[in-house]
Amino acid sequence: MRWENLTVESGGHSRAADAALFGADAVVSRTFDTPEFRGITFHEVRARSIINRVPGASRMPFEWTVNPYRGCSHACVYCFARKTHTYLDLDSGLDFDSQIVVKVNAPDLLRRQLGSRRWLGDHIAMGTNVDCYQRAEGRYRLMPGILAALRDHANPFSILTKGTLILRDLDILVQASQVTDVGISVSVGFTDPELWRTVEPGTPAPERRLEVVRTLAGHGIGCGVLMAPVLPFLSDHPAQLRATVRAIAAAGATSVTPLVLHLRPGAREWFMAWLAQHRPHLVRRYERLYADGSYAPKWYQRRITRQVHDLAQEYGIGPTRADMPRRIPPPEQVEPAVSEPTQLSLI
Repeated sequence: MRWENLTVESGGHSRAADAALFGADAVVSRTFDTPEFRGITFHEVRARSIINRVPGASRMPFEWTVNPYRGCSHACVYCFARKTHTYLDLDSGLDFDSQIVVKVNAPDLLRRQLGSRRWLGDHIAMGTNVDCYQRAEGRYRLMPGILAALRDHANPFSILTKGTLILRDLDILVQASQVTDVGISVSVGFTDPELWRTVEPGTPAPERRLEVVRTLAGHGIGCGVLMAPVLPFLSDHPAQLRATVRAIAAAGATSVTPLVLHLRPGAREWFMAWLAQHRPHLVRRYERLYADGSYAPKWYQRRITRQVHDLAQEYGIGPTRADMPRRIPPPEQVEPAVSEPTQLSLI
């Protein structure tokens, strides 16, 4: 495994010879013989930097991220982050799902970096590469320390997750929301149980994720839903879109933002292999739709966005702004957030 080639992440994956993130002697690999971790290897590392700058050319609506894990046991077949595993001489398929890098010193390192004079207190996004509340978090418990550091420095942050484990940290999230800008979004692209079992096999069921939205709202923390990805010809029928938006609204989401599937290298090969096995009649349609690159045609993206936003308006919810964090008011002051439609590129 090419640990020595990893460097301080500047712009996501750029590397400099003299700035390794961690050396091979800092890696401890472990396996655990429990049902939830069977078949998974955890590579424990001591990172040298934890706050990463997003590339200037990125479509992401934020500049800084924190990623305590690499690889993800959620095993979503479409995950755009799959290619990042190839930088470790691991493959973007099964290795991405089962070889998980754990930055065990992330909380302490973040606290030190937040206290540096060079850090200006900018917004930090989490869960935008791989999920910070994947199953590994149940054992390693990195997020409580990370959230506590952000709270203690009153540093604004946001979290995007498919994990129900976020509710474990509810008390810290409430405390943080009282001193800084906090934004939380849950990813729910569809509610079809059969599709979920094959496309997102390691994630909590969609209804459990929506229960997270409901629980957060009940504690005065507004939570948006990133309806991502919308899968062409699999979850984009008008009746399916309606069912999903209706469920999102019923959960009390403050916003819903649709995002059509995009297939970057690494994810594209893995997803298309899944499609050939489970929906072979759709292979040619996908090849035509994505013939020009990683993204579906603009006309298709606009159609889905319009349909979802129309449904959101019908059910009384609307998209929030994606370009800045949101201050969460006390429970008695929570109000629905509505603004102009926007298209994110997170999943």
